[in-house]
Amino acid sequence: MSKIQTKRVYEKADRNDGYRVLVDRVWPRGISKEKMKADLWLKEAAPSSDLRKWFNHDQSKWEKFKSRYFEELDSNSER
Repeated sequence: MSKIQTKRVYEKADRNDGYRVLVDRVWPRGISKEKMKADLWLKEAAPSSDLRKWFNHDQSKWEKFKSRYFEELDSNSER
């Protein structure tokens, strides 16, 4: 079984990272595609801008955020 790990986009790319996937709706500010070294950009797997703005890193909203995010993912898979 393959190992999956997460890494902040602003951390330096490492040759041991393996296949690199960016999951975000917008390209990270200040990072070139060459520096990113992403193999795939999955915009559609990231939370919508509206959902991210609503959540606003408020931990009290975490459970509701997860629920809404999974609903978004489900609706995206139907397209």
